[in-house]
Amino acid sequence: MEFKQVLGNRRSIRYFEPEKPVEKEKIQVMLEAANRASRSGNIDYWKALVVYRDELDAETLDGLRVPTTTADLDLAPVQIYWFADLSYADPNNFKRNLRDLVNVGALNASHGWSEAYIDETVVGQIIAPMLSDQAIVGWMGTIETGLAICQAMLAAVDEGLGCCLHAINTEVAKQTFKWPDHWLPCWVLLVGYPAEDPQTKGQRPRRSISSMAYVNNLDTPWEEIPAVTERLKAEGLIQKPVDVEARAAEVRQLARRFGLPE
Repeated sequence: MEFKQVLGNRRSIRYFEPEKPVEKEKIQVMLEAANRASRSGNIDYWKALVVYRDELDAETLDGLRVPTTTADLDLAPVQIYWFADLSYADPNNFKRNLRDLVNVGALNASHGWSEAYIDETVVGQIIAPMLSDQAIVGWMGTIETGLAICQAMLAAVDEGLGCCLHAINTEVAKQTFKWPDHWLPCWVLLVGYPAEDPQTKGQRPRRSISSMAYVNNLDTPWEEIPAVTERLKAEGLIQKPVDVEARAAEVRQLARRFGLPE
């Protein structure tokens, strides 16, 4: 699938084919995509725990629910728990990994990089003070983990899967899976084959970028270029808005199929 089409096709899927297993190979594609995400300092921030629904007993599955994660938890064959591994917050990790980037030609002398510059300036004057602030440590870890999650989600779409990020009962999950205390839970990604139309009868609403992006100052909104908008429509990034009536009919049909409230 072309890249812009993948972006345009991504939806939050909440109706999955419950009895259709997700191939391990496709989960690996998602994890490899996550592993190619941008990461500051070349640090391995993210960790993931892949859990198969059918390996959980009914009591545990029920205990994982929160008010926003209900029937979809029963329907999705795979849960991927994403964490920010806060043990990254060691200046020596940055020294080692940044030196690796120098050695492979990613960071170069033309831009002022050297081992001495890494040790004394980048780590000594910037990174080490930042890592002394736990709020910054959490911010860095979660934002970098979020980049990895995003790439995994797009890879899922490209593989023909559906996915949706969810909250979960973290206390029950921690008791069940026993992750270490320095792993900060971020999101759970439910994964499976869509039982609903993967494009959900059209694209969900988004405000225009001119209402959220600015140029040079906050008094000048970004002005969309109509020709670019039309090109993105042709390439599948911007799609037709959801047909509300068709979507409502589909949801009624799905509710009846799975014995859910209409």
